[in-house]
Amino acid sequence: MDKPLVSILIPFKNVAPYLEECLGSIQQQTYLNYEVIAVNDHSNDDSLAIAQRYSAKDARFKIYCNEEKGIITALRKAYKHSKGTFITRMDSDDYMTEHKIETMVSALMNNGKGSLALGLVRYFSKTGVNDGYARYEKWLNKLTVKGHNFKEIYKECVIPSPCWMVYRSDFEICGAFKPNRYPEDYDLAFRFYEHGLSCIATNQVLHFWRDYTTRTSRTSEHYAQNYFIAIKLHYFLKLEYDTGKTLVVWGAGKKGKEVARSLIEKKIPFTWVCDNTKKIGKEIYGVKLLHYSQLEKISISQCIITVANEDEQYTIKTYLEELGTTSSVDYFFFC
Repeated sequence: MDKPLVSILIPFKNVAPYLEECLGSIQQQTYLNYEVIAVNDHSNDDSLAIAQRYSAKDARFKIYCNEEKGIITALRKAYKHSKGTFITRMDSDDYMTEHKIETMVSALMNNGKGSLALGLVRYFSKTGVNDGYARYEKWLNKLTVKGHNFKEIYKECVIPSPCWMVYRSDFEICGAFKPNRYPEDYDLAFRFYEHGLSCIATNQVLHFWRDYTTRTSRTSEHYAQNYFIAIKLHYFLKLEYDTGKTLVVWGAGKKGKEVARSLIEKKIPFTWVCDNTKKIGKEIYGVKLLHYSQLEKISISQCIITVANEDEQYTIKTYLEELGTTSSVDYFFFC
């Protein structure tokens, strides 16, 4: 049986120190029937020349230039020129294990349409991976091992942007790269979730994620915290919000205030609670903050929790479960 074509989409900009390692890891794949659609997003270093050298020697590597600007338009252009049965994305500053594509193709063919192939990831850095990324890696991989990624989708992006593969037909159903919503990888994860794709559990490390000070997720405004809050709230209101329940925001820190401000702008009523004695009884944005025990007086509620501390999250989860509420139905962690 002929092996299906895989389209590997790679937007790139000013990654000359890393691009050869990225493209080289693709050339070393055990799965051979792939095409690389790489789109240069206005690089001013040697990135384009490096990509063109690969294209000159290997017809599977196809290089284009983005007439517009930004990662979303670069991805759109790459997808437009792709022909694969399977679609995947790669970050131009990372590298993949030699069996990554073969493993993902096998997972999709065994599980069929409506499924999403994933892999475990490992961060690496010359200066050492910072604690935040190390915790994110551990959390993400713990979900992926069980295929439970969507269970905690409102906490953080649960699908690693350069380590997924999907049937082209499913990708089209999910809207491909059409939305202009950032962060684009998190938006895509929510659309996979919205359309009911099933995450295929795996215990294999397939992708090595490079951490350095100038990586896009560290420097672009599109990956700032306010964008994450906005995208979480957008999909919560679209997919989860039950107007028959009292909406509650738990937490009055920076994230809690951002959620509250957005709900006020959208004219959506909510009750605001916290456990901070300095804030209880005071008004913020015209809304009075109440002690969280007020939840016991609300017969049916739906709670957005913006408390980041893990120990406090556990305490809150225990408290809410004692009230008979259910995670991802009655309460959601936005942190």
